[in-house]
Amino acid sequence: MQHGPAVRRRKLGAELRALRTRAGLTSDEAARRVGWHQSKVSRIETGRSGVKPSDVRLLLDAYDVRTPEVRELLVVLAGSDEGGRHHWWHAYRGLLPQAYRDFISLESQACAMRTLETSVVPGLLQTPEYAREVTRATVKGLPDGKLDALVEVRRARQDVLRSQRPLRLSAVLDEAVLRRPVGGPEVMGRQLERLREAASLPHVRLQVLPYGAGVHVGVTGPFVILSFPSTSDLDVVVLDHLTSSLYLERKEDLDAYSEAFNSLRIQALSPEDSLDFIAGIIDGV
Repeated sequence: MQHGPAVRRRKLGAELRALRTRAGLTSDEAARRVGWHQSKVSRIETGRSGVKPSDVRLLLDAYDVRTPEVRELLVVLAGSDEGGRHHWWHAYRGLLPQAYRDFISLESQACAMRTLETSVVPGLLQTPEYAREVTRATVKGLPDGKLDALVEVRRARQDVLRSQRPLRLSAVLDEAVLRRPVGGPEVMGRQLERLREAASLPHVRLQVLPYGAGVHVGVTGPFVILSFPSTSDLDVVVLDHLTSSLYLERKEDLDAYSEAFNSLRIQALSPEDSLDFIAGIIDGV
């Protein structure tokens, strides 16, 4: 049985292999320390097999990994604990697709997010009313109860911006995001005000990419780059499609999207000018 989505298995396995190597152990020696067969260690490290949180703790103890942040991150990547303790999104298992739950899991443990949005406001910055209209438009035929639940999921995700160690969010928004009418003038007015409020947070950087910037690398579509504490080896690029999400983990992909995001930030308005730009749109709503 595999525990956890494929992207988490591969990243967790790669990090455990690096920690074993750093500890100066072969896979045979590691297996003997925890009382396993060598093949189990090999399957975990290559991502071919999942691993329970309790097994991750065994390996981390064997590798003498004591840093709390590293231990917490790797245990979470393993998935839910077998003792019945679940993260908040597990209450929505019957409603949320696996790909969405996987994204929420990674987002909850990330220390930073860089995102380009070309069509709608990023989910972490959406008001409930705006989120309802976007969800209604993208998921057709939802009964009110399920629609309410999906909006609540969106709201719960935003807790990462209000936690003790908040997510550092850097967002570049195409002007179309601000101009596209969603839910009418009142909904859009409140949403634009929400963007201004969020931009005042010390861990949120918001920039607008105006039409005047012309053609840019972001015309190929929106993307998200998630970064994690302690190691860059766990960073991942997420591309959303209508029915699925694509995770890019290769260093070449991460470098390419990081370079693209840096280019977009240079072309975009400064955070201060972006706030003035949004204020001008609010005055016209």
